This record gives sequence, C-alpha cells and structure tokens, in this order.
Amino acid sequence: MTKRWGDPPARRAIVSGSTFEERIGYARAVVDGDLVHVSGTTGFDYATMKISGDVVEQAEQCLRNVGAALAEAGCTFADVVRVRYLLPAREDFEPCWPVLRRTFGQVRPAATMMVCGLADERMRIEIEAYARRGTVATGAGSALRIEPVDGDAMVEEWRHVHNVIVPPAAMTHDEARERAGRNRLANAYLGDTLVGCSTVRPPGGEERVATVIARTLPAYRERGIGTALYEEGLTHARVLGAGAVETVVLAANADGLRFAGARGFVEKERYVLDGERDEWVDLTLAATRPA
Repeated sequence: MTKRWGDPPARRAIVSGSTFEERIGYARAVVDGDLVHVSGTTGFDYATMKISGDVVEQAEQCLRNVGAALAEAGCTFADVVRVRYLLPAREDFEPCWPVLRRTFGQVRPAATMMVCGLADERMRIEIEAYARRGTVATGAGSALRIEPVDGDAMVEEWRHVHNVIVPPAAMTHDEARERAGRNRLANAYLGDTLVGCSTVRPPGGEERVATVIARTLPAYRERGIGTALYEEGLTHARVLGAGAVETVVLAANADGLRFAGARGFVEKERYVLDGERDEWVDLTLAATRPA
C-alpha cells in the first residue's frame, strides 16, 4: 500500500549498535505512530562499547545516546514528555543534575528517579525517555528556527539536506557556496538539530518569477516544518517583488509533489536534463499564475 502525505509514520525499530540490544533482543527506540519510546540507555559509547567510571560522564553519554535515537526517530529533546532516571546509588543522582538541567531545563518533561540495580556493575545511571512527534509550533518561543545561510558551516549543512532530498543533483561544497551567492538559502533547526533547508531564487524576467523550494529531511516530515519553510520562503519572495512563484520537484519525490499540490501549485512541465535520466517537474503557484 502506498503511503500518503499526512499518514502517520509506520511502527519501526531503531537500533544503535549496542551489543546489549543484539544479545537481549530489543531496540534502542521504537517509533509507533507519533509516539517514540526510547529504551533505558546507559553511558556506554556504542561505537567502542567502553564506559567511563564517572557518573557525570556517564550521564552525558546517556544523553548523547538518547539524543541520537530521538534524532533518528525525527525528534529532539524538545519533544520528550517523560523521562526516568535509574541509579544504583541515590547519592550519584545530585551530581548529575546540572547535566540533566542543561538538556531538560526548558523542556520540563515529567520525570521519575528510581534507585535500583542495573545490568552491569559498571553502569551508574540509566535514562529512559518517551517523546511525541507532534506538529512543530512556530512563532515566538518555538523550538523551530529558520536562519539564512551564513558562512561555510551553514553552507555545508544546507548542502547536506539538499543532497539527501535530491541525490541526482548532488552538489559539492563549492557548488553550494556558489548557489548561496546568487540565491537566498536558509536552514531549519529544531533546537540545535538540522531538519531542513530552503532556496529562494530572486524574481526574474518580465513576469518577475521567483522560485521557492522547501526541503525537510525524511525523519522530520509531517510535522509542519516544510510548511514553515515554504511560508517563510514565500514571504521573502514577495518582499523581493515576485509577481509569480514557482517550485521544482524531482518527479520521483511523491511526498514533495503532494506537498506542492496541497499548497496550490499546479504542474507546468516535466523534463529530463541533457545526459540525465531523472525526471523533474516545474510547478507554478496557481494564485499568482499569469492570466
């Protein structure tokens, strides 16, 4: 069955590479619709399966592990609604408070601390989290930030999103930097997590046609991020004096075509670039289409 734009995400498991997951038979996290359940996570570095003897360093690594699972699920710490802290020694909890507060001080999830034995005597803290993938709020106080690309680091982030969404048109860093010199590029972040990007080509020609393209990384779709990127880009295009607005979508990107159609774009033409096989679709915003 073909998944449609707006359908809830399917249930899926996220694994981290921890040997415990393989030996015991569980996932680091499970995405079930809009709910994300992150298993009890300890302070092992899963790449090396090493663990610090310091409880604060373990707490920091726990949060890095939890954050990686949330990111793969299309969430950030801002989406966490409940967290549990499990420690063998109650006196180890208070030293971890500054680390926990840096992560959750603004989020304020429901929380429980429990004193209990853990599976390995080296483990001094375990953190379990639950999150909800909801529509991302915009405006003052929102965790979503849309920022114009400024500097090589942001160019590289923009390039990453672009190349994930449109691999047939993958760019080098120099090509992306050149694009930034003639178009208005922006990146979208949930907290500090990169989730999307946009392009606004300035108006040109007699009809003052501007091109607005919004891209959201697959894990973060269906949360209103693409809409926020598109509306911000559209506003900028109109500030520049656009008389008409177009967009372009890779024909194989069914989600992208549905997204454009839902916002009033209609197909203008389809084409394949010389020497390539991938089909592209140019669309124009019906409300601004010349008579």
